[in-house]
Amino acid sequence: MELAWVGAAYVLGLLASRLGLPPLVGYLGGGFVLWGMGYQNSGLLESIAHVGVLLLLFTVGLKLRFASLVRREVLGVGGIHLVLFALLLGLILVFLGLQSNAALFLGTGLAFSSTVLAVKLLDDRRELSTFHGRIAVGILILQDLVAVGLLAYAGVKNPTPWALLLLALPLLRPVVGWLLEKSGHDELLLLYGLGLALGGASLAKHLGISPELGALLIGAALASHPQVSELSRTLWGLKEAFLVAFFLQIGLMGLPGLQSLPLALGLLLLLPLKAALFFALFVAFGLRARTAFVTSVALTSYSEFALITSVAAVEGNLLPESSSQLMGLVVAASLALAAPLNRAVHHLYQRYEGFLLRYERKGRHADDEPTGLGGAQWLVVGMGRTGGAAYKMLEGQGERVLGLDADEGKLEAHRLKKRQVRYGDAEDPELWEKLDLTGLKGVLLTLPDTEAKLRAIQGLRARGFQGTIAATSHHREEDPLLEQAGATLIGHPFAEAGERLAERALGLNPTAEEEEAQSATSGG
Repeated sequence: MELAWVGAAYVLGLLASRLGLPPLVGYLGGGFVLWGMGYQNSGLLESIAHVGVLLLLFTVGLKLRFASLVRREVLGVGGIHLVLFALLLGLILVFLGLQSNAALFLGTGLAFSSTVLAVKLLDDRRELSTFHGRIAVGILILQDLVAVGLLAYAGVKNPTPWALLLLALPLLRPVVGWLLEKSGHDELLLLYGLGLALGGASLAKHLGISPELGALLIGAALASHPQVSELSRTLWGLKEAFLVAFFLQIGLMGLPGLQSLPLALGLLLLLPLKAALFFALFVAFGLRARTAFVTSVALTSYSEFALITSVAAVEGNLLPESSSQLMGLVVAASLALAAPLNRAVHHLYQRYEGFLLRYERKGRHADDEPTGLGGAQWLVVGMGRTGGAAYKMLEGQGERVLGLDADEGKLEAHRLKKRQVRYGDAEDPELWEKLDLTGLKGVLLTLPDTEAKLRAIQGLRARGFQGTIAATSHHREEDPLLEQAGATLIGHPFAEAGERLAERALGLNPTAEEEEAQSATSGG
């Protein structure tokens, strides 16, 4: 049976990838194919899927900033949207003959957005820490908290009074941080991260709270620790592999009867309304059209919690047994539709930018991009380790440098080092349209995402910028794309790091510290 799971996921995932779709669309299809062949869900697959979701939310917690959860855009937009969309769906379902309690229960479940899909796609695009990524994650967490209440209402999970102790998990940071540092960099680090995720989930479950929320909170207890990036990278492969089981599991729930298909189609046709309501609320709360659009697309799906709440409602005799398969089909179809839309979201915004900007409120916005360089001669876009090293090198040569990044955490770290950095999203066409390039000698693009680098290069060349555009490339197949877009210099950080190390071993091009040591030795 295990071979059938892996084989179906691989073949259908590969087919989806060749068709230009995210592989997870193929995983969903693989689940339905297996169901059609007579395979059924099993305890093993369910356990693997559960661990995958726990690891996903644990890694989200590692990047979580509590300040982003209490933003007015999160509480206001998330709360208003949840109430309005739940009431709308509840009224529709009552009109279709459902009892009012069941209709409101199911409508609230469908008002949630898929945490697994949104977080996975944002993570794939390296956008979890961007402004719109933090807003999306904040709203998803708000929805998850409401889901805990729904499950308690259905009698599935009843939080104990001790559940409030979960809020004290961040107090464990000194202990879990010390153990993280002692775990090294290999399999012990992997085991430690897995143990933390499972431990937080188990604690939450015993307290009557969603295990997923427990995994997220224990991850948040480590947020901003210097080693969390390494821990997140170490867990990445295991998390991705286990999440395949989650998408297979949805398909294995099977298809409902033909009489349920019109209702399923009707619910899917409400997805554009869900997106439009998100967009309208984000704009009303003062966000730019681009942020509103990108975040709305990330949240336009039906959640895996709709499956959980529908199963709970069936067990509580609020819904008929056929509801679970109906919800399985609706959720699977919404994920399959949302995945390619999210992959193309930046292209879609560029295409419809003129139309969307009509709805943007005038004046200052919380997510405004910079329009000036502050006299900088060099611009470093992407202030991670490579970007930080490039900034330091240029500054050491007496050049005036400005760093841009969409990750507020990175910006704060560089500001503590007295570096000139500002918020800026390289994939935002408005950044390159409005940025004053006067006096700029060159731009260094040290971003991990290829698409972001290509959009930045195209935006600069469209403005007529003739200076140097240097870009990092982690895969040789990226090089022709970057050259075609207009990059004048391409660097390969890993290869060049090895070459630099060999040069230093041979005594060629020593660092300043090595030169001082050599001078001291020869002088002695």
